[in-house]
Amino acid sequence: MKKKWAARITIPLIIIIIAGGIFLIYNQKKEAPMDIARCIGKNSQVYVQLGCHACEKQKDLFGGSYQYINIVDCFYEREKCINANITATPTWIIKGEKYVGVQSLEKLQELTGC
Repeated sequence: MKKKWAARITIPLIIIIIAGGIFLIYNQKKEAPMDIARCIGKNSQVYVQLGCHACEKQKDLFGGSYQYINIVDCFYEREKCINANITATPTWIIKGEKYVGVQSLEKLQELTGC
């Protein structure tokens, strides 16, 4: 009787542990390495705006390395954004070209040559 009871508890417990492990693996945040973020920051400029959800997603892709990105916040630096003809955020300017919307780290590396 004890073996049946132990099996009824052990099997679901194992399934929960495996499912939790898989969940954690797939939901780990990938953070941009510091050297790549520095390179992207030196070779680009991103225009963002306070309250912009897409801008937050872009920031999250860099994690702690976001501090190395060359950022202009259109909420605080409105004139710079008007002069650069920024109509949506985030907007990346790389080698004189505009890229509107959230860009993957891989795409930014490709565009900047990092």
